[in-house]
Amino acid sequence: MASFAGVSTPFFPPLPSLRRTRRSLPSLKTFIPAPKLQAGFQQASSNKRPSFLRHGIGSTATYRNQARVVPTSVPVRVAHELLQAGHHYLDVRTVDEFNAGHATGAINIPYVLKVGSGVTRNPNFLVEVSSAFRKDDEIIIGCRSGKRSLMAAAELTSAGFTGITDIAGGYSAWVQNRLPTRQ
Repeated sequence: MASFAGVSTPFFPPLPSLRRTRRSLPSLKTFIPAPKLQAGFQQASSNKRPSFLRHGIGSTATYRNQARVVPTSVPVRVAHELLQAGHHYLDVRTVDEFNAGHATGAINIPYVLKVGSGVTRNPNFLVEVSSAFRKDDEIIIGCRSGKRSLMAAAELTSAGFTGITDIAGGYSAWVQNRLPTRQ
């Protein structure tokens, strides 16, 4: 029996210290399996484990485009107000879609191009946008439903454009809300 403050208590061995040093902690490598690489990521080494597992969680040694920026999306009514306030409207639909109808004042630079029965990403998209706009211009980006414009907005933001806003719902929502269009 051990005594504590003059009271006899049964003896229990001391509890292990909850404080551990960095060396005594198990490696994260034993707990986290190597993930498959996502599109847009590249691994520089032949080692199959990602760099953050080889070099530590804070390392970004061999990943490119790791921090993807998600652009701001706004409803079409807000986008219309932004357009009236002086923002530029970039329509990223195909030329045929644009010619069938577009928002008043929109500039068309397709994000994808029709090739045969399919589509492919426009290889000159960044060059064309850079020639039409400055990197600090306020630009709202729209397509038909919002998918292409979100991808284009993310690409432009990653390329250094600072005033990018995506139109949620795209041109379909624009027409549905009876906002001004041109043929």
